[in-house]
Amino acid sequence: MKILKTFFVIFALVILSGCIQTTSLLGPGITVATSGNVFQAGIQYGANTALKNETGKDVLTHIKDKVEEKNEEKKLHVKLKNLIESRIEITRQKLLSN
Repeated sequence: MKILKTFFVIFALVILSGCIQTTSLLGPGITVATSGNVFQAGIQYGANTALKNETGKDVLTHIKDKVEEKNEEKKLHVKLKNLIESRIEITRQKLLSN
């Protein structure tokens, strides 16, 4: 029985390893199944397809890249703020010492 479970897990991993590319169909499929609203699912699929055609990335990758980009901007602002504050402090010390 344990060999059968191990075989099934390995088989599932091999067969399902390429499923991440088809996740654009998963969201609309869940929408239809839960709400029964085919129009909303069609709009969702259209938006996913348009985003894929425009950016060349799927929705999750696009969101991840935007979040990382915002984090880099925040880090840059913090570094710039720290640089300016340190320069102001050095200038104050020089002015007070004279």
